[in-house]
Amino acid sequence: MHINVTLITSSVRKQLLLISNAEFVQLRYFSVTAPSGIDPPPIHRHIFKSHNKLGSFTVGDSTFYSLIQNLAETGDLSSLEAVFNQMKRERRVFIEQNFILCFKAYGKAKKAYKALDLFDRMWVDYQCRPSVRSFNSVINVVIHEGLFDKALEFYSAVIIQDKQISPNVLTYNLIIKVLCRLGLIDRAIEMFREMPFRKCTPDVFTYCTLMDGLCKEDRIDEAVCLLDEMQVEGCFPSAVTFNVLINGLCKKGDLARAAKVLDNMFLKGCVPNEVTYNTLIHGLCLKGKLDKAVSLLDRMVRNKCVPNDVTYSTLINGLVKKGRAVDGASVLTSMEERGRHPNQYIYSTLISGLFREGKPEVALNMWKEMLRKGFKPNIVLYSTLIDGLCREMKPDEARDVLIEMEKMGCKPNAFVYSSLMKGYFNTGNTDKALDVWKEAKTNDCMQNEICYSVVIHGLCSNGKLKEAITVWENILSEGYKPDVIAYSSLIHGLCNNGSVEEGLKLFNQMLYAGSGSEPDIVTYNILFSGLCKNGSISHAIDLLNCMLNHGCDPDLVTCNIFLKAIKEQVNSLQDGSEFLEELVIRLHKQKRVVGACKIIEVMLQKYLIPKASTLEVVIQEVCNPKKIRAAVDRCWNNVYVQ
Repeated sequence: MHINVTLITSSVRKQLLLISNAEFVQLRYFSVTAPSGIDPPPIHRHIFKSHNKLGSFTVGDSTFYSLIQNLAETGDLSSLEAVFNQMKRERRVFIEQNFILCFKAYGKAKKAYKALDLFDRMWVDYQCRPSVRSFNSVINVVIHEGLFDKALEFYSAVIIQDKQISPNVLTYNLIIKVLCRLGLIDRAIEMFREMPFRKCTPDVFTYCTLMDGLCKEDRIDEAVCLLDEMQVEGCFPSAVTFNVLINGLCKKGDLARAAKVLDNMFLKGCVPNEVTYNTLIHGLCLKGKLDKAVSLLDRMVRNKCVPNDVTYSTLINGLVKKGRAVDGASVLTSMEERGRHPNQYIYSTLISGLFREGKPEVALNMWKEMLRKGFKPNIVLYSTLIDGLCREMKPDEARDVLIEMEKMGCKPNAFVYSSLMKGYFNTGNTDKALDVWKEAKTNDCMQNEICYSVVIHGLCSNGKLKEAITVWENILSEGYKPDVIAYSSLIHGLCNNGSVEEGLKLFNQMLYAGSGSEPDIVTYNILFSGLCKNGSISHAIDLLNCMLNHGCDPDLVTCNIFLKAIKEQVNSLQDGSEFLEELVIRLHKQKRVVGACKIIEVMLQKYLIPKASTLEVVIQEVCNPKKIRAAVDRCWNNVYVQ
């Protein structure tokens, strides 16, 4: 608010002379209209101390509002509360907007309980009756702070019990959002159905929130029905509405229905945005339908929807995961042709994928091309290159990259040192690997269990069991908890050295060490192999029972170890099929269908035909009748075609 100085009476001008210089400066800022295009300086609270001296001119309540607005925006909560107290003492008129500004300030400061307290005092202390606007402002602050239970409690107290305020559509949207966040979908639906009786018409945000909650609870069919209902009710769906459904269907793997929703989107005249296409591309990549994902990218461009970094990152990552890094590089070229600059994540994904696929030359050419374009590598890219070179058994070249990396001011981390140590251990150069380890310790990069695991695994793999045990003792003395890789590596070293009993002792320690070092199938297979080689098959079977009781399923390696041991027994006439079939039945009884299927696959690969009854119970768990019939038909068609 600006006041023209010429309008101030002569008596007021005389009294202005009594104001101190500091206060006059503040009053000058307040009174003179700022030049056009320049924001006026903030109103200072000191001006209000002089209002009684100004004769007939009194600073108005609206000016207090300007001060409250300024203090709320700057987050000066103590001054804000002081102004409220002063207004109360002077019996100023409080308007609701004063409180809404204050609620928002408390929200920014993450002081939800202060907002709740002020709401309770609005009428009692300040004679300002709160409306639904104040209620919505407060509950929004509470929700943003993650106090979902408190939000429901507040709603129940004010809306349901006291019935002080009639909720509007925003109120319902906020409460439905809270209920969905808490997984209380049925209560959210009840709230949604209650809205018409409160003369509140659900809007597009209401439907989107509820549909998103249903999708997250895997109730996709209900969400789709809700889309039909909203259109019948005359609420036009937005791109966000369709995106919620498409995302839910893609996560479920139902790409056919997701495509139908996309077609419906076009029919309704709703233009898909980059989120729509990104969601579909991500779903196609997860299902391995990469060619369709690439086609969808082309369709996206044809429909004048600009792909962003997420689009390209998703597609390139999907191609790399399926062993098609070269195709990913083609997408990168297409990306650059369209004026998009790849980020560190895209380059890192491609270079790593090319190394894994045995194309180091292509990976190094991409690195050089990246540098020529002026792209400055970060720690992630350097780590990727070093790891790739070590995979190619070129640790010395990787070492040169490490030196260059340090010159560029990029400090190596534990992952970089671990990759380099692996590279030297894999080439049998234990001394250089230990030199890297010492360097990492000097640079304070050894505060990581992964580095210790790499050293122990490398020493054991190179027959340096004594050195590995020394490192192990150092880990324990320094208070570190070895992970499953460290345990498994040392157990493997002990078993290879003929110390199976020592390996079992270490395994027992591992069981009691805690959840961070739970044995996995690799650990068990190491011990199975060691025990069977020593002729302790019965002990190995006892350990197998222990593994099954701990919820760990056998794999191909497990089956091969026991099949070999059974065949090597003296006068053994068994082929191992009975042993594997018992495993299948046991896993099936425990509802571990995936594990049972893996054993069935192993049996079929080994030409060990399971009993019909065993196949039947497993197939019934895995397939539904329609899919079985379709699979059988495809098999017969293939036989006849051939």
